[in-house]
Amino acid sequence: MYAVFKTGGKQYKVKSGDILSVEKLVADLGDKVRFNEILALGGDNPLIGTPLVDGACVEAEILNQAKGKKVIHFVKRRRKHSSQRKKGHRQDLTILKVLDIKSDQKVNEEASFEIVGKVTKNSKVSTSKIAETGKDKKASPSKAINPEIKTKSVKSTKKTADVKKNVEKKVTPKKNIEKTSNKK
Repeated sequence: MYAVFKTGGKQYKVKSGDILSVEKLVADLGDKVRFNEILALGGDNPLIGTPLVDGACVEAEILNQAKGKKVIHFVKRRRKHSSQRKKGHRQDLTILKVLDIKSDQKVNEEASFEIVGKVTKNSKVSTSKIAETGKDKKASPSKAINPEIKTKSVKSTKKTADVKKNVEKKVTPKKNIEKTSNKK
């Protein structure tokens, strides 16, 4: 089954599992988004909307917010020597993965898309392991898996190296320098 939907002034033909980039949507990473402006549905029983198909929607997951390729707009007028102009533009994009195409849903016809919720995934580190180690959600995965691993911070090693260098260098006090200069 495929669907043709409209967002950002453009039309996209998609099927379940497709990854596509559309103009920027105001949503966070991992959000589940529902597009309500479905123009056509294909498959066993094709439907073409007049202008939209009633009760149809496309659900997608937001994978990333990115920028497109740089487009250079260069204008040069032949007869005027100082009339050259170069502009660059990068379009903000949202990368989506189509999860499902539904034809029998109650949809909000006023909005072109709506945020349904977060997509739940099975994480590599189970919550039971995090609870056993006593770490909170902000703990790094390596510490949650094996709490016995101890890491040194880079800043602390740099400080100790600087202290050792200062101890090795013997700085002569200013008094000694002044006394030697007065004798000459």
